Amino acid sequence: MGLSTTTDQPAEPAVDPQFTGTAAERPATGRRIYPWLVFALTFGLLLSDYMSRQVLSAVFPFLKAEWALSDSQLASLTSIVALMVGLLTLPLSLLADRWGRVRSLILMAVLWSIATLFCAVAANYEQLLAARFLVGVGEAAYGSVGIAVMLSVFAPRVHSTLSGAFMAGGSFGSVVGVSLGGVIAVHLSWRWSFAAMAVLGLILVAMFRAVVTERRLAAHAVDQDAAPVARPDSRPIRVPVSTLFTNPAVWCAYLGGGLQIFTSAVLLAWTPSFFNRYYGMAPDRAGVIASVFVLLIGTGMVVCGMITDRVSRRNPAGKWSSAIAFCVISLAALGVGLQLETGAAQLTLIGIGAFFSAGSSGPTAAMVASLTHQSVRASALGSLTVANNILGLATGPFVIGILADHRGLLGALQLAPLVYLPAIVALFVGRRIYASGLAKLAAQSAAAAAKA
Repeated sequence: MGLSTTTDQPAEPAVDPQFTGTAAERPATGRRIYPWLVFALTFGLLLSDYMSRQVLSAVFPFLKAEWALSDSQLASLTSIVALMVGLLTLPLSLLADRWGRVRSLILMAVLWSIATLFCAVAANYEQLLAARFLVGVGEAAYGSVGIAVMLSVFAPRVHSTLSGAFMAGGSFGSVVGVSLGGVIAVHLSWRWSFAAMAVLGLILVAMFRAVVTERRLAAHAVDQDAAPVARPDSRPIRVPVSTLFTNPAVWCAYLGGGLQIFTSAVLLAWTPSFFNRYYGMAPDRAGVIASVFVLLIGTGMVVCGMITDRVSRRNPAGKWSSAIAFCVISLAALGVGLQLETGAAQLTLIGIGAFFSAGSSGPTAAMVASLTHQSVRASALGSLTVANNILGLATGPFVIGILADHRGLLGALQLAPLVYLPAIVALFVGRRIYASGLAKLAAQSAAAAAKA
């Protein structure tokens, strides 16, 4: 995308075992390429994460027919993953900040891949639910720790774009998981759909392990805070974990980010079933068509992140305004589209709504990063992930599944966009208090530096 990864401040001495000089002496090509390698491999594992998570949506019709499951039971298989992510993200992110982010990411990816293999051999609903539980444990903190690793080697001015692109990996992974999973399920079996995702995950984690290390990340790190980075021979500056929750502006970002993702989570989980039931498509075709709309969600996250970085270049508060605008557009498009009869007009409006449905994800991640100290940034993004999962990814599909049992899937889907309303309120309040939030961060950083 032609984005610079350097800053005006001199970098610290390199600790890459493959190069012993300073960062200034390191070849310019390495400075430019390695951050993108980190992004590509971290992004690749995120694809695997969501392929393993969302392949389930493609096999809903098969599970419903084979095991006679209700919509609420199907929804529980999706929501159990997001629920575990929500419950475990923060403690595991805190652990990763201390134990090592890279080794944490590797352990997580191995666990969710093996758990996905367990899904392939499940003999009944209870066993599949248990396997999905383990998938959720493995995936719990990957998003927060992965994005912290990725942002550490890029300059803050591109964080909305990169955050949006990284988080869009969830949608892109869902596209592959849903479309490929549906095809494999039709031609082989739904069990092979899970097995294929597991094998790919294990291959990707081996590639990540070979390239990304803590030392190489430190050698290419970009200072993201106003305070200078501590020298290797000085005590590192750490702020208390409590700072994650004492800044009202951060709370607004958490709430706005979590609530705005509710509707996109519903679309990710239920679009294949929507096309299967209301457009009369076979499961494999429904999965492929649904993947187009999932792709729109992911593309929108990238494009909206780029728009946000551009409009907020001179006014950082523009991130909040952009996030609000994306929520309003999706609310209007989906609110009208889901009321229409099946046909081209409905699909067009649903497509527009899907494009903007998670557009606020990149801006909210950038807001959280800008309002928290780098020593607890993975934990801060973990807190955002908790909000995303508890308020959106876990709650959305499950609530719609319960409502669908009582009023039909379409009737339930028509209510989903209304959750944008409280999201807009939270983001509006956050915009009003953003300046005071930045001042509070500066005071926290200065206090921590004084104690170091």
